[in-house]
Amino acid sequence: MRVLVCGGAGYIGSHTAKLLAQRGHTPVVYDDLSYGHDWAVKWGPLERGDLGDAVRLKEVIQRHQIEAVVHFAAFIQVGESVQLPAKYYRNNFVNTLTLLETMVETGVRDIIFSSTAATYGMPEQMPIPESEKQLPINPYGESKLFVEYALRAFAKAHGIRWVVFRYFNAAGADPDCEIGEDHTPESHLIPLIIQAALGQRPHISVFGTDYPTKDGTCVRDYIHICDLAEAHVTALDYLRKGGEATALNLGTGEGYTVREVIQAVERVSGKPVPVADHPRRDGDSASLVADARRAREVLGWEPKLSHIDDLVRTAWRWHSSRLPESK
Repeated sequence: MRVLVCGGAGYIGSHTAKLLAQRGHTPVVYDDLSYGHDWAVKWGPLERGDLGDAVRLKEVIQRHQIEAVVHFAAFIQVGESVQLPAKYYRNNFVNTLTLLETMVETGVRDIIFSSTAATYGMPEQMPIPESEKQLPINPYGESKLFVEYALRAFAKAHGIRWVVFRYFNAAGADPDCEIGEDHTPESHLIPLIIQAALGQRPHISVFGTDYPTKDGTCVRDYIHICDLAEAHVTALDYLRKGGEATALNLGTGEGYTVREVIQAVERVSGKPVPVADHPRRDGDSASLVADARRAREVLGWEPKLSHIDDLVRTAWRWHSSRLPESK
């Protein structure tokens, strides 16, 4: 298939584009490069453009004869979304409406959408099933939930076929070390810990040491970036074979505390990680772990690289390879 990968120059999009190409598809990356990187586009053409530009989007879809869409393009900083809600509603939701309208106009019916576990807000059940109430507590989560609502409406009105993935914590890097995680600013735990181990920041800040967990720090479900990519490629095949629209959690069902992740970095790197403890942050849950059984049942998908040491090992190789002395 010829697949439009919106946000394909970013972290998850670039890993998915690589796997699409390996499976014989043509990934056409559509990205404005506001956060993505042109060096991460290696397995198909890069079309630079804004998702809200309907004219540009239509021209790219028609010229490349696009058959399906995988949509990653979004702003992801939860704290910023609270300060700048319009930025998140406009980019994550309104621009996605433009994408959906353009798909209808050009006859493209299949879309895989990158949603988030943030749509659950402060869940009551743990692990979190897809049936948990979606009550997001910030504009980022709301913007993603709005798109989930829109997909249901476009399916009914226009025959759009969709799979929604609610991610937990994406982590790790391409085992071949061709691409990896590079955010500015960086907000994800594993790269921040690695930066502390490499001396690129003075310490890793641990927010909250008095949670009701095994060591007092927050528990999160980490899933390897390549396992995420595998789920997206599998979902495209699922839709092509007539699979019904569905929303699925992508996680492992296993959680690690912040201190366990720090220990994994120390174990893999052989370097000590300086730590600074701080009080809890508002809005942080003690534990967020996926019930990911439905993704296994519906897609036959199984995470293979998501043990914490595998996650950290690939991330460590990627970040270490970018040090000046390693080039």
